[in-house]
Amino acid sequence: MTLLSNNTLASLAGKLPLPAYRLAPQQPGIGIVHLGPGAFFRGHQAYYTDLALQHGGDWAISAVSMRSPDVSQALTPQDGLYTLAVLDSDTRYQVIGSVQEVLIASEQYQSVLARLSDAATRYVTLTITEKGYCLNAQGELDLQHPQIQQDLSSGQTAVTAIGLLVAALAARYAKNVAPFCVLSCDNLTDNGHKLRKALIGFAAQKAPALANWLEQQLISPCTMVDSITPATDAALRAQVAGVLGVNDNWPIKREAFVQWVIEDILPAERPAWQQAGVIYAADVSAFEKAKLRLLNAPHSTLAYIGYLLGYETVYDAMQDKTLVNLLQQMVQQEIMPSFTAPAELDIQQYSQAIFARFENPAIRHLLAQIAWDGSQKMPMRILPVIRDNLAAGRSISKLSFCLAAWFLFIRRRLAEGQPLVDPLASSLTAAASVCNGDAQHDVAQFLAIEAVFGTELPKQNTFIQAVTAAYQQLTTLVSEHPVARGVV
Repeated sequence: MTLLSNNTLASLAGKLPLPAYRLAPQQPGIGIVHLGPGAFFRGHQAYYTDLALQHGGDWAISAVSMRSPDVSQALTPQDGLYTLAVLDSDTRYQVIGSVQEVLIASEQYQSVLARLSDAATRYVTLTITEKGYCLNAQGELDLQHPQIQQDLSSGQTAVTAIGLLVAALAARYAKNVAPFCVLSCDNLTDNGHKLRKALIGFAAQKAPALANWLEQQLISPCTMVDSITPATDAALRAQVAGVLGVNDNWPIKREAFVQWVIEDILPAERPAWQQAGVIYAADVSAFEKAKLRLLNAPHSTLAYIGYLLGYETVYDAMQDKTLVNLLQQMVQQEIMPSFTAPAELDIQQYSQAIFARFENPAIRHLLAQIAWDGSQKMPMRILPVIRDNLAAGRSISKLSFCLAAWFLFIRRRLAEGQPLVDPLASSLTAAASVCNGDAQHDVAQFLAIEAVFGTELPKQNTFIQAVTAAYQQLTTLVSEHPVARGVV
């Protein structure tokens, strides 16, 4: 069977929606560089840009992987084309054409730098996960991070996204080319402001004049992104091949719900993202907080407890009524009272929609995958809610189950000899290795990890007691659970 590509695209007419601009004699030029071309980007930002390109403009994407060659090897033979499967009660398909090239920074560094410093590149978007920004517990650039130190001391190939972007901005400064607008699309609170500060902070270490220029001109709006995008599997590839009649090396699947909110400070010259459904807002933080607290917090809690109870996917775990009841109590009693929602959002309706999304049988979202990088997610999703509730004298008993489940998840991975996917894996496994099953003792080992919990929160007795109680209750629940018995 032939491969999806520019040569086979026209033959798919009538089978599914196609990027008409890819069939035109004149292809759109590249105006966007994206760092981190994973599944979420291809189901989200590339999807929105595909719709925007149907309104014209030179806004095609150069997708850049910092190290992994996988996406380039899959999509380069396909001229960047791939299939998006939207999974709902009925599955629908479309070919996405917004990605025109896929580069690998570690292997094609000069090409990547040239693309980033080209005046035609007016936007840079990022999905590099929380850990890719190399921030410390205060949300600022960690100048002691080994890779940041490497990039600061070396005049050669940058290994971090921050180092790469500053190198490109320095090249633009030298050529008197305005900075590109840079958009973080990761689940990082206040992401645009933190990214801007990190870039300027890095530049200040290298060239104060560059940092001053960026302080005056760099635009980095905050954003909020949302859509559940499970990993591609062999079943999806076979499913897509059956629909298209051609092979697709790396199709993407996601749920029907998709949302992108951008702080309304973009330059006037921009892709037709608004026509594609992007929401421009004066204050993204309210949307961001609603998503982090009402979606991401229960999602992580579901992942850790569900994994401990022996479930494999989000859908599987959502069939456990006791677990779902715990999540609903956590949301209603401890999360909703913790923040003020944007006026445009009905939080009860929004929360109900989130639980309905979790129950989508067409989405096979692995709990083990959601559980990755807990040390980066807890400070964004759970700890701010706990701090707010403690300050207001509200309950944190249900929220504490997420932390307790994360600790037990780490212990489980260590006991099973499975790798822990987390930038603080060594510290976390060191804590787990000295646990003995006594809740008070075990919780103390994890709370001592300052990079996650800081110094003040672990001193609060109310917090310690709540997490210890949850740890003890969860240990008992897991040992008595009918599904989990075979795995504990």
